[in-house]
Amino acid sequence: MPEQTGIVGGAAPSLLEKAAKVLGAFDGAQPRLSLTEVIRRSGIPRSSAHRILDQLVRLGWLDREGRDYRMGMGMLELGALAAHHNQLRRTALPRLHALHESTGHLVHLYVLDGAEVVCLERIGGLHDTSVPSRVGGRMPAYCTAAGKAVLAFSDPATVEGVLAHGLRPRTPRTLTHPTALRSALAAARDRGVAFDHEESHRDVVCVAAPLRGAGRAVAAISLSGKGLTAQRDLERLAPAVLACARTVWRDLYGPGRATRSAPPPSCAPGVSEQAMDNMMGWLRTSEWM
Repeated sequence: MPEQTGIVGGAAPSLLEKAAKVLGAFDGAQPRLSLTEVIRRSGIPRSSAHRILDQLVRLGWLDREGRDYRMGMGMLELGALAAHHNQLRRTALPRLHALHESTGHLVHLYVLDGAEVVCLERIGGLHDTSVPSRVGGRMPAYCTAAGKAVLAFSDPATVEGVLAHGLRPRTPRTLTHPTALRSALAAARDRGVAFDHEESHRDVVCVAAPLRGAGRAVAAISLSGKGLTAQRDLERLAPAVLACARTVWRDLYGPGRATRSAPPPSCAPGVSEQAMDNMMGWLRTSEWM
C-alpha cells in the first residue's frame, strides 16, 4: 500500500508542518506513543515520521523508551521559556501602553536571543510605519538601543559572543568596531539607558532601558522615533523610559529583587542556556525551515 502523502488542497505540507503534526500527536491523554500510533494520529507517512522522530530525539525534544516515544526535556524547556515570555509581556503591557500615551512615541519590548533581540511587543498606531518593526521580528543586538541596553548589563561572555558574531554596518552610523561598542555599553551602564542614533535604520532613533534589578538584564523597553525632532525628544524622555522599566521590574519581581535571582536574559527558570542555544540555532538553520 503506498504511503499517504498528507497533501491538502494540492499542496504538500512542509517538513516543519510535518514535525508540528508529529509533536501534536503527543497530548495529555497519550503521553507515550509508538511509531505506529504517531503515524495514525499525525497522518504522516511512516518513513517521514520515523525520520522526524529520530531528529526530535537527537534534539532532546522527544525521548525514546524502547519502542515508545514521549516528550523530552527540550519541549519542557521551550514551554517554560514561552510561559516566561508571556508573563513578561502580560506584566509589561499596561506600562507600555501608558508610556506610549504619555510620550506619543512607538514603544517596544525586546528580549535577547544570542546575538539578536526579538520583539515581544510593539505599542503604537497600526498606521505607524515610520519605524520598520513587528512583533516577533529580529534585529542585531549591537546596533539597537534595546540590544545595547541588555548587553550593557550582561555577562562578558554574552558580549563577546555578539562581537564574535560580527559587527556589520547597516547604516553609515553603525558601530562596527569592538572598542566603539564597548564604549557605548559603558556609557549605557553609567546612564542606565542606551541609544540608537540611526545605527540600525536611517533616520530612526531609539532610547532603551533594561529590565533589571541589581544584576543582569532580562529584557529592554525602548522608545523609537524618526528625525531630528524625535532625537531631541528621546534625549528628554530617557528618564521616563528608565522609570517605566523599573516599574515593570517591580511588577514582575517585587521591590528589592535582584536579577541574579531571576531568569537569565534568554532563558526561563530551569532552562539550560546551551539547550536553548541548540534549539534556536536548529530553528534558524535546519532544513525543516
